[in-house]
Amino acid sequence: MVGLARGRHRPGRLGRCNKAVDVHHVAGYRHRRSNLADSVATLAQSRGFSGVVRVDRGEHPELAAAFGLAERGYGIPHTMDTQLALASGVKPLTALVVVSLIEEGLLRLDAPMRALLCADLPLIDDAVSVEHRLATTQDYLTVLEGHPQKFPPGERFSYCNSGYVVLALLAERASGQDFPALVQRRVCEPAGMVDTAFLRSDELPASAGRGYLDADGLRTNVLHLPVRGCGDGGIYTTAADVHALWQALGHARVVSREWYAEMTRPRSEAPTESAHYGLGFWLPLPGDRVAFEGMDAGVSCRSVHQKETGVTHTVLANTSGGAWAISRHLDEQLFVA
Repeated sequence: MVGLARGRHRPGRLGRCNKAVDVHHVAGYRHRRSNLADSVATLAQSRGFSGVVRVDRGEHPELAAAFGLAERGYGIPHTMDTQLALASGVKPLTALVVVSLIEEGLLRLDAPMRALLCADLPLIDDAVSVEHRLATTQDYLTVLEGHPQKFPPGERFSYCNSGYVVLALLAERASGQDFPALVQRRVCEPAGMVDTAFLRSDELPASAGRGYLDADGLRTNVLHLPVRGCGDGGIYTTAADVHALWQALGHARVVSREWYAEMTRPRSEAPTESAHYGLGFWLPLPGDRVAFEGMDAGVSCRSVHQKETGVTHTVLANTSGGAWAISRHLDEQLFVA
């Protein structure tokens, strides 16, 4: 399905314009939008893409398209309201929770993690701070398995899942609330993300897409991932909610403008990714773009937002790596150097 799709969206969610406009400008806009929709549909068909795609310019949508099946066994197609898993796409939400606690004085960016960990996870270096963890400048995967850390805190960039699990633990201890509730109250509610939640993979609602291990077949990822996600991955959302998040960040409804700018300031270099890393967000090169992405068994996603123009594209897929080809195509079409 290609085009602007409406479902449970609240009135005005996709934007309206009642001003008089130039006919030639409108015709050019419609032609550009039609070309984009056609090229995405062609690529989706050739790649066997299964998921949803959305493109917006500020408050105004240019494309909303759903392809493939959310549930293969019963032949249930994706719609623009399908909730799909984000894998590591949850990391910015984790970072936003932590920053909101910092704004309230419940955490400090330079605070040593040991202050809240106490005697737990003793192999984590006492010098490791909240900032180290947010900027992924230290890898704790081996630490959590009971082995020494790979290198001293702050020495270099190393993308890390387990460090964000530790951040979720710190947020729980600082606030006295469990992590899913923190994400709901501190990110989803102020952003208006009405269809975003840490769903259990063994009791998914009809609105959620199942993650599939192969391009064809019925094997899902339910035995390959934790039943319920945490700070490093596992939340479910919709393309509309992702757009709502970018809009909320630009309007300072989740954290202040100053802190959003701080979170999207380059902290670490990731040369192999052609990007910098901020605090929970990827910063693709070149340009003023901010992004998040994730991939796991039966899951892939990428969303890119350009601050200056307000252009955003989001691709959510229920297969491993399925989002990449269309996301790269949208980069080329929307963010021409």
